[in-house]
Amino acid sequence: MIMKNEFKSLIVQGDKKFSLKNHKTDFTGGYNKEKAKDALVNSKIELNHLQEKLYASGKNSLLIIFQAMDAAGKDSAIEHVMSGLNPQGCQVYSFKVPTSEEYEHDFLWRHYKALPERGRIGIHNRSHYENVLVCKVHPEYILSENIPGFADVKKINKSFWQQRYKSIKNFEEHLTANGTVIIKFFLNVSKAEQKQRFLDRIEDPTKNWKFSSGDIKERALWDKYMEAYEHAINETSTTDAPWHIIPADKKWFTRLAISEIIVDKLKELDLKFPVLGEGETAKLSETKNILLSE
Repeated sequence: MIMKNEFKSLIVQGDKKFSLKNHKTDFTGGYNKEKAKDALVNSKIELNHLQEKLYASGKNSLLIIFQAMDAAGKDSAIEHVMSGLNPQGCQVYSFKVPTSEEYEHDFLWRHYKALPERGRIGIHNRSHYENVLVCKVHPEYILSENIPGFADVKKINKSFWQQRYKSIKNFEEHLTANGTVIIKFFLNVSKAEQKQRFLDRIEDPTKNWKFSSGDIKERALWDKYMEAYEHAINETSTTDAPWHIIPADKKWFTRLAISEIIVDKLKELDLKFPVLGEGETAKLSETKNILLSE
């Protein structure tokens, strides 16, 4: 299967300079809402079949990373795209502020612990990239890690961030070499659409719980976040673990794009159900005869 051009164009090639201004947040690839909904139904069915093969083969694992600004639709994308998966073969982790125990280890420790086993799909709602995104916008957070030589924000310079990008790339390269397929999604929502979604959360009592006053404080730092995302994506989009920039203003297209990209990646693995050896096949025949003779 060759990925449709409208989805292939969302991949950040590691050898090219990435700029957010070249990616439209309302891109829909020629789909309308109804067409996208129908396509998503078929894509989810295909994803379910591929998950079964992934689980049965037990050779690879799939790590799906979601990063985005608040209200970009990460939670709803996970809910809609993954709703057809077998829960036994899937796990979701939503990373919050590190605990005191997690701060006692390096920044990758808690993420390594949450990796999916072979045959399983792991979904990370926010991820190790928070350490080069929110921490880059708020470098004072780094001080809580108690890293030797970095007791002052002024010490956290360009060299520090380059080392952190390198650590992330080495981490992902190691995972890939050991059978973990990594898919990284940045849900690219516009500032105007975020504003409307915040207003919707405020006006709808059933959505009030989703809103935090802290969201507005972070929104004021929008330009700094966009700069942090550009740097992180440029530094860590590789051939084996590329970033996908998903237009997020239209949730119906966001969900379809994510599903199609996951399906395409799993198809690349050429997954197959395990084939029994001659001895085991013979035992199956014997067992069948015993059951039929009861």
